[in-house]
Amino acid sequence: MLGLLKKKPVDKLVEVLGKEKVKVSLVERKLYSYDATPIPIERAIPSAVIFPESQEDVEKLVQVCYQEDIPIFPRGAGSGLTGGAVPTVDKGVVVSFEKMKRFSVDVDNAVAFVEPGVITYELQQFVEGLGLFYPPDPSSFKYSTIGGNIAENAGGPRCLKYGVTREYVLGLTAVIREGKVLRTGSPVLKDVAGYDITKLFVGSEGTLGLITSAILKLIPKPKARATALVLFERLEDVGRAVTEIMTSGVFPSALEFMDADAIKAAEAYKPIGLPKDVAAILLVELDGSVEGVKEDLQTVERLLSRMGIEVKVAQDEASAEKLWTVRKNLGPALANLKTGKINEDIVFPRTYLSEAIPKLRDIAKKYDLLMVVFGHIGDGNLHVNLLYDKKDPQEEERAERAVDEVFQLALSYRGSITGEHGVGLTKRKFLKWQVGHVGIEVLKGIKAVFDPKNLFNPGKLLLE
Repeated sequence: MLGLLKKKPVDKLVEVLGKEKVKVSLVERKLYSYDATPIPIERAIPSAVIFPESQEDVEKLVQVCYQEDIPIFPRGAGSGLTGGAVPTVDKGVVVSFEKMKRFSVDVDNAVAFVEPGVITYELQQFVEGLGLFYPPDPSSFKYSTIGGNIAENAGGPRCLKYGVTREYVLGLTAVIREGKVLRTGSPVLKDVAGYDITKLFVGSEGTLGLITSAILKLIPKPKARATALVLFERLEDVGRAVTEIMTSGVFPSALEFMDADAIKAAEAYKPIGLPKDVAAILLVELDGSVEGVKEDLQTVERLLSRMGIEVKVAQDEASAEKLWTVRKNLGPALANLKTGKINEDIVFPRTYLSEAIPKLRDIAKKYDLLMVVFGHIGDGNLHVNLLYDKKDPQEEERAERAVDEVFQLALSYRGSITGEHGVGLTKRKFLKWQVGHVGIEVLKGIKAVFDPKNLFNPGKLLLE
């Protein structure tokens, strides 16, 4: 009789992949039920965690999951902030790509062939040693993966000049419904054959299929780089300064903004001597040729000195790195201020920043909340952090109501609800506000073509 018992779906996965690739211990299943999302979200403990090591492994696991109706939750490094890698149903499986981390570089054609588990920083370091450059630099770049970056269309400070991850994905291989293999794009700079399915997958948050490899565009490494620290006595001068820089003919690689509360939090976390009595600071990074960087730096100093704004130039690479470390440490620094944090990455058209930032402050005052604002001000992408006490239900509820108004404000300026974090679980309600009923219908139609059973990352991006 025992031989006639129906095998459990997980047993079938073990059968086709092997025990070493399918982990079912409670400890591992719990560990892989979390990502870096800072707010409480709906999550479930998966029935297994799968560690594929090849394209063939991924095809096999998708075939079984589609036969057995097993939801599939793809995962990179779990550094996402909107619940994109979190399982939402108990019978699902988490697919971690951490063992698929091979890559190669074609220097002559300036492209890289990369598996999804490759760490972004490791790829960057390798290609820079070859005189090439992969610009996307999310704050998590030292541990986030290329696959996760592609799924979320990750950004970062340098996206002002170089664009987000989407601009560097020339093609990819993905496994979609029933284990079918889809190959898109090619290792060339010009390819206009048919619909651009490559770009459709970038930012799809794992809802269309599992990405198993990508072709990435590389560019020449800039010969020089400089960083300047700009100090503001008045918050309203920040938007004007950004406009002055961006209309001067200078194109910074990054323009990063930190308000007074962000500065204080950063100094309390790991002090480097930032002034605590200013309204805001701006980090300006310039790159390019040696002479070009020198000329652009002089232009920025001249423009801002006319406005009565102080500029301090980092004298060496170590000083510049110290400044950028402060910016990238802001996430953990804010955890010291309050026990709860809602971190939203809204986007405004750049010309409206000077009037939008004070309105964000008005929302914080209305709900009696501590708000810390920083981010990629050069492209209008602000990180608005609403901090609250988890032990105070009323304060948490006020924070949730304030978030609605933050998104309404961004959309009132024809901005966006996200510039790099994605939609995931936490922003599904607001996606409809941005794209409308027809937009949601189209997105659901696309999803149905690639995943008619709704097994790839169900519950993410779109409300069911």
